[in-house]
Amino acid sequence: MTVCEKCGLPKDLCVCESIAKETQKITVSIEKKKFNKKYTIVKGLDEKEIDIDNVAKQLKHKLACGGTVKNNIIELQGDHKAKVREMLLGLGFAPDSVIIK
Repeated sequence: MTVCEKCGLPKDLCVCESIAKETQKITVSIEKKKFNKKYTIVKGLDEKEIDIDNVAKQLKHKLACGGTVKNNIIELQGDHKAKVREMLLGLGFAPDSVIIK
């Protein structure tokens, strides 16, 4: 059985990621890029505490859109501000930590 280095609990009982989700300050905004295309930008996730790739994968799957992770920023193709907020809350992030600009 493996033990988490941060909290000392077994990996299946580890609460580090759920605690980290409550302390994040996440901003969701829209940027226009090439050819006037809109991208939903999700900033403020700490890669040391949260698996950003997994969060991006789940968002892309649920929104049925493309996207990428660059420099700890999730870029999703299209305008999905309201939906992204609801999905982040569903993934366990605190309501006051998700800010829409």
